[in-house]
Amino acid sequence: MRLLIPAILAVAVASCGADNRATNNLEGESAVENATLAKFSLTSDAFQDGQPIPAQFTCDGADHIPTLHWGDPPAGTKSFALVIDDPDAPSGTFRHWGVFDIPSSARSIGGGQKAGTEVSNDFGKPGYGGPCPPRGHGPHHYHFKLFALEIGSLGLKADAHVSDVEREAEKHVVGRAELVGTYERR
Repeated sequence: MRLLIPAILAVAVASCGADNRATNNLEGESAVENATLAKFSLTSDAFQDGQPIPAQFTCDGADHIPTLHWGDPPAGTKSFALVIDDPDAPSGTFRHWGVFDIPSSARSIGGGQKAGTEVSNDFGKPGYGGPCPPRGHGPHHYHFKLFALEIGSLGLKADAHVSDVEREAEKHVVGRAELVGTYERR
């Protein structure tokens, strides 16, 4: 019995080390993948990252598009795509705006500035549909995601949807910028 206990402990310790190495290798691969995807800045005149979106940019206000600005993208960027979604929606992620084929020379959108091609959102209409969570549902998080793309055009059709923009953009992304705003209807 005395010989059996050290053998069991040795196997347990070896197993723990093996599991940790496997986990570390997976995390290392993710870190390498993330390192190859360039990050750049995305900001808004209307709100700061992680802060509430003013009502004028929502269904409770005029539903204006907030102006978004971004920094220099990674080398090789030929166009941009933008999507806004709400992963806190009760029925799953709700998509509010999708724009593709934004010229690589652009450094802002919204606030009356048009660039690229807008697609249908989950409200069933093309263009921007501002935050409009159910009343009393708590704060929702709106992810403004800008993709720097290695191609000049995503080649989507006129009847495309926001989810199509994100799916196609993910295939050609060389850089990404994200801004998160919150909104709650009481």
